[in-house]
Amino acid sequence: MNAPTELTSALATLPSFSTIDPATLPARIAAIVADNERGIEQMLDATGPMTWERLCARLDDYNDRLNRAWSPVRHLHSVADNDALRAAYNEALPAIVQYGTAQMQNDRLCAAYRMLLDAPDFSSMSPARQQVIRHAVRDFRLGGIELDSTARARFSAIQQRLNQLGTRFEEHVLDATRAWHWHTEDAARLAGLPESLLRLAAQNAEQAGRKGWLLTLDLPCYGPAMMYAADRPLREELYRAYATRASEQGPDAGKFDNGALINEMLALRHELAQLVGFANFADYSLATKMAPSAAGVIEFLRDLAARSRPHAQREFADLQHYARERLGLDTLEAWDVAYASERLRQEAYAVSQEALRPYFPVPRVIAGLFAVVGRLFGIEIAKVDGVDTWHADVEVFRINDADGRLRGLFYLDLFARAGKRGGAWMDECIVRRRTTAGVQHPVAYLTCNFTPPVAGRPSLLTHEEVITLFHEFGHGLHHMLTQIDEAPVAGINGVAWDAVELPSQFLENWCWEREALDLLSGHHETGAPLPDDMFERLLAAKGFQAGMKMLRQIEFALFDFRLHVEYQPALDVQRVIEEVRREVAVFSPPAWNRFQHSFSHIFGGGYAAGYYSYKWAEVLAADAYARFEEEGVFNRKVGADFMTAILEAGGAVDAMALFRRFRGRDPQPEALLRRSGLLS
Repeated sequence: MNAPTELTSALATLPSFSTIDPATLPARIAAIVADNERGIEQMLDATGPMTWERLCARLDDYNDRLNRAWSPVRHLHSVADNDALRAAYNEALPAIVQYGTAQMQNDRLCAAYRMLLDAPDFSSMSPARQQVIRHAVRDFRLGGIELDSTARARFSAIQQRLNQLGTRFEEHVLDATRAWHWHTEDAARLAGLPESLLRLAAQNAEQAGRKGWLLTLDLPCYGPAMMYAADRPLREELYRAYATRASEQGPDAGKFDNGALINEMLALRHELAQLVGFANFADYSLATKMAPSAAGVIEFLRDLAARSRPHAQREFADLQHYARERLGLDTLEAWDVAYASERLRQEAYAVSQEALRPYFPVPRVIAGLFAVVGRLFGIEIAKVDGVDTWHADVEVFRINDADGRLRGLFYLDLFARAGKRGGAWMDECIVRRRTTAGVQHPVAYLTCNFTPPVAGRPSLLTHEEVITLFHEFGHGLHHMLTQIDEAPVAGINGVAWDAVELPSQFLENWCWEREALDLLSGHHETGAPLPDDMFERLLAAKGFQAGMKMLRQIEFALFDFRLHVEYQPALDVQRVIEEVRREVAVFSPPAWNRFQHSFSHIFGGGYAAGYYSYKWAEVLAADAYARFEEEGVFNRKVGADFMTAILEAGGAVDAMALFRRFRGRDPQPEALLRRSGLLS
């Protein structure tokens, strides 16, 4: 199939967002589920030998059909939420959950997979097909196949409830973020705020039909305000609102409280894990990850903390001294840390994120990103027009490889707006698989929450936001460049969760390379690249507060893991996070801080008992990048090796084997500590 025909065929598979009707959605999803379930039973009733084509290929057909209908709905729930869609989503969700649970508890389906696993021709199958079968047999056990009917029913009910609670948790965070704002017509209260934020705040006020300026808890507002607002009471007010979102504390105390949801989710996860023979949910979670044991994860985190803590203690002492001597702050409060840190960084290195913004207009950054990955992996990316999307800001692109073959497409949704969940993420729209009609090309959603263009000026990114974009694009490449034809192990599917962050964190490194920054940067008015002196200052500041940042991530990871390892009825979640902070942090927030109530990664996403994965994969990523440092950061041979060993292989081969294939040895943590400035 030639490239234009491939693209035309792939575009025809894209979802039609404009035709999604909340009124008919639940019935449509229920009908697909029912039809799929009938098809699966007919497949299992058929006589004749069990083969890959009869079982796995047909089951993939059914699952892909449902995913193609549900994926755009799930995505809209995250990026274009409204009351009608939310109600339809929540009404349809139980059918989706029940469909997956019923498959995992289908004795005949499990027996069929075990038959394939034990068949004489299993060893002659491709590695990808073998992995699909092995994973399926493992997942049947994790899905409750060995339980009696009563326990199975309970397992299914828990799965349903957990999905409902996770959705409600995220909705509460979104609603709490939306509900609060701060308005003023007094320009003096905004002293210190950068021009970009003032324009955004003025636009917010105008859209709300008010004069003056309006600050919100969306990160494009909240982050810069905490870093630059000279008005200390304003910082405190913002911090209190943000740090108590969806809790029993703060300005909206109790209105969107996630406390009861957290307690119920922890109890249900623990019960679910014990139903299928695990001591706790952490052990259950590790059954599909690289890490060898719960004890191994805790040891890994505590070892990183021990190596980082002396640096972090010195960094915080320096910050306290600076705040006292230069800012007149005898006591450094939680709402002062970002402000004092940014002032110290500017004074020490004469560089700030706001000063960098003019050099990173979104169009230049996007073009530079595409140029960087093009040089690394021999791919070419181009915009595709005329595609139905959910918002006018969303763009669609295609990726071709060095031979001109289509590899995949992606939606790019960069800017914050009402009804859109905060943060940044990549999600699957369509998964690569080979069908009787040929290859189904993968499609990704790439989502960020950057400051939108204001008053005719382009959106300007901080360097940290550029890093975020590279991170999510790394996930996207993992999904789209796969050459695996079996959907359950194509792209990010089947990849151990603590290795899935490897490509994303790996790609971040090019944001610090001069040669790459020349492609990424260009002043939005003059086109001039990032000046050499500014680059040198940026590089010098790279390790600024690296120890504090490392400990903050370890704090989140250890808190998450301890919650799931140590769970018992009436567990005091606040006590656990306070204990973790006493162990690893160099600074603790106020007692009323309720970080956990908006910790969507572990209560609304897929990182429960898995947040440590960021640090685990960061070790892999730093060590993988070290090979580029040794052989050339744009070495085409090394880029081709990484693409072949990591990006194209998906989950068809175990992650550690793939890492060894690329690096020639096991990963070593020294590369991460060195790149973080924590190792001489």
